[in-house]
Amino acid sequence: MKKFILLLTAMIGSMATHAESYTYLTFELTDGSKTSVAVSSLTLSISGTTLTAGSQSFTLTNLSKMYFSTADETTGINAITAEELNEITDIYDLQGRKIAKEQMRQGVYIIKTKRGTFKIAVK
Repeated sequence: MKKFILLLTAMIGSMATHAESYTYLTFELTDGSKTSVAVSSLTLSISGTTLTAGSQSFTLTNLSKMYFSTADETTGINAITAEELNEITDIYDLQGRKIAKEQMRQGVYIIKTKRGTFKIAVK
């Protein structure tokens, strides 16, 4: 574990020297999801098996890779408000077919609103 932490520290140090034009440090997890953290006032710390970058925490065994990027590459499911559910512009099933709100049954859907795109589960 100590070797891994030393290697991780060395990687962060070497990346920092090349990060002048990058605005985000992106972490990719083993499940393929990504989280980007702004580098403007970034602090990194390791406690046991947890890496903390700014306000985000990661279990070291779940990290696949990390790299600097020019854009926020965060992926995942965002919360949607009740108001936004009334402002839906498009609804798609997981096969990519556009459907009407009345056609929604139990399942997972991708919805578009003015604020962004969301994945929702209808139960």
